[in-house]
Amino acid sequence: MIKQIYVVEDDQDIRQIIEFILEEEGYQVRLFPDVTSFHAVMADDTPDLYLLDVMLPDGNGLELCREIRTNQKIKDIPIIVMSAHARPENIFGQCSANDFISKPFDLNEILYKIKKQITLH
Repeated sequence: MIKQIYVVEDDQDIRQIIEFILEEEGYQVRLFPDVTSFHAVMADDTPDLYLLDVMLPDGNGLELCREIRTNQKIKDIPIIVMSAHARPENIFGQCSANDFISKPFDLNEILYKIKKQITLH
């Protein structure tokens, strides 16, 4: 069964790179440039993993992470948070993310962390 990943990232270039590498690995990817577009489809489907940027044009990935964690239907789905500005200890203190990726990121690191979380889940 193909694993699905939701990516909430406002930078179009980063979204395209992530989409390309994840699809090359056989994942199905849904991309969202902001919180509003994510909310529009949030109830439609349940992914196997969320990949959330912290700084978004209409919200915050940490708030989105907390929102996911309080939703009984999806609260156990792994969440990886990405940020160029936040530090891991700040992320984990504000949100119950499963992992953290610092930007700029290494493509192999993203793949490793995603595979690890999907395997554990």
